[in-house]
Amino acid sequence: MRSRKIVFAGGGTAGHIQPALAVARLWKKTYPADQIFFLGTSSGLETKLVPAAGFDLELITRVRIPRSLSFDLVKVPGSLRRSVGQSKNVLKDADLLFGFGGYVCAPAYLAARSLKVPIVIHEANAQPGWANRLGARYTDALAVGSPVTHGPYAQALITGLPLRDDITSLLTAHRSADENTWNELRVKAKRDLGIHSGNKVVLVFGGSQGSQAINSVIENTRKLIKERPITIVHSVGAANDLPASDDTYISFSYIEDMATAYLASDLVIARSGAITCSEVGALGKYALFIPLPIGNGEQSVNADHLVEMGRARVLEQSSFTASWLLDNIDSMLATSDQLSDLPHFGDLEAAAKIVALAEHQLSTGER
Repeated sequence: MRSRKIVFAGGGTAGHIQPALAVARLWKKTYPADQIFFLGTSSGLETKLVPAAGFDLELITRVRIPRSLSFDLVKVPGSLRRSVGQSKNVLKDADLLFGFGGYVCAPAYLAARSLKVPIVIHEANAQPGWANRLGARYTDALAVGSPVTHGPYAQALITGLPLRDDITSLLTAHRSADENTWNELRVKAKRDLGIHSGNKVVLVFGGSQGSQAINSVIENTRKLIKERPITIVHSVGAANDLPASDDTYISFSYIEDMATAYLASDLVIARSGAITCSEVGALGKYALFIPLPIGNGEQSVNADHLVEMGRARVLEQSSFTASWLLDNIDSMLATSDQLSDLPHFGDLEAAAKIVALAEHQLSTGER
């Protein structure tokens, strides 16, 4: 088989990049002769994550769409033309484009359409983003992380969401571990984080850049619960100052080993991004989700299935205050105790299903 050129588009946040990387790794393992390229922008996390994973990254101009009427709207056509032209240069002679959403995808889809490059799209969110809605006009090879009720993605292949390697390894270990072994792994995870007490562990994070709203509530709460048997493990985000740790509060700018942090946790407090919801669901954790109050509203519905299963609560950011957390943290930990870890293994096959969809798309010979 000849070497093919496979291009991945998905950037900005880890929610778009991590699933793309998981599929790219599996594709490279299955077809080692193929050349893999990623499209991204200079302002996204892909500038760090993609090279670190060993893949080539090509940068294009980011198309910034203002959220309200402003003079910036007049800049959109010019930047879009520039970005589409740059995408065409990368997609020239490409055999396939994978799209995972984010700013980089809209020009990539337009370029692929003009060059007749087959497209495969995976949508992680329960409410598809605008770029992937655009892309759905140009391909029937659509996959979703969870069921979508309206539009073209209602007919998409439900694959689940490709997981990061550390989460996949942890789930694989869970499959072969009995309850005692799993409890021992949890105790070890707490020790690895520097927790040597029998305290309950609350894992808090707000995305790679952090959330000032969530961080502020935790800062105003942690000293008031210092006498309770609770340790907070807090990823404040790379864009924020790192508070000092103490006996019941451990801070990180960014947690690299999320598998260990999840494993140690009794309660997760986080944004309800698609990746986070998938990881919480896969590992059977109990979570309080604070949806990001901006965007197209996808975070407000991503956790619906976990709420229905009794594995999560969703609270608006405006209601998430220090007093609310003080009043409710004990009851949430009690609920977590009653549920215990109940992992779900469906997402372990997500990357393989997306690869199979792409193989079918290539086999049709449509360009």
